[in-house]
Amino acid sequence: MDTPTAAPAPNRLLSWLKKEVLPVAVMLGLLVAARDSLANHYQVPSGSMQHTLMPGDRVVVDMRAYGVRLPFTSVELLHTGQPQRGDVAVFDSPQDGTRLIKRIAAVGGDRVELHAGHLSINGRPMAEAGAGEIEDFGQHLAQLDLGQGGGPDIAGLTVPAGQVLMLGDHRGNSADGRYFGLVPAGALYGKASHVYYRRGEGLVWQAL
Repeated sequence: MDTPTAAPAPNRLLSWLKKEVLPVAVMLGLLVAARDSLANHYQVPSGSMQHTLMPGDRVVVDMRAYGVRLPFTSVELLHTGQPQRGDVAVFDSPQDGTRLIKRIAAVGGDRVELHAGHLSINGRPMAEAGAGEIEDFGQHLAQLDLGQGGGPDIAGLTVPAGQVLMLGDHRGNSADGRYFGLVPAGALYGKASHVYYRRGEGLVWQAL
């Protein structure tokens, strides 16, 4: 009577990989894909968005705000919204590819004036008289920091369709659209929705 022989080592290894490793790899792949397509986070590297965002702040980025994309690509699967004035958005600099976070100051069709750090859109000042350095974008308020002046002015710029103007709230200390130009709306990485960690305070949940 023949005695059973043990399965060859390569077969046992393949069986173990399928049973133990493959499910974990699939789960990790799905998590990475969800992070790339649905939600992510960003750590603020500088003070260009003071007083709204401070260096070291960590923010939640809604990747679905302007469209659901095929993971790891720029291919849009589902259009979910348009960039709005006042949104704080994450994008790659057209100048050198650095990932930045700034405010959408103007969208396609807007006529822009910026003098001494104060913004006017289509002839309307964004900061109401007596409101100090607070610009009202409707759903968003921007608390400006003009402690270092207003930076370069903008005179009579009309934003073309499909483009956005990105500005920092710390107008005199922000390398923004005044330096690298307009950004295609479709190139926005996502919308920053909340600060969830602030240095010196710990965990917070502050809407932007």
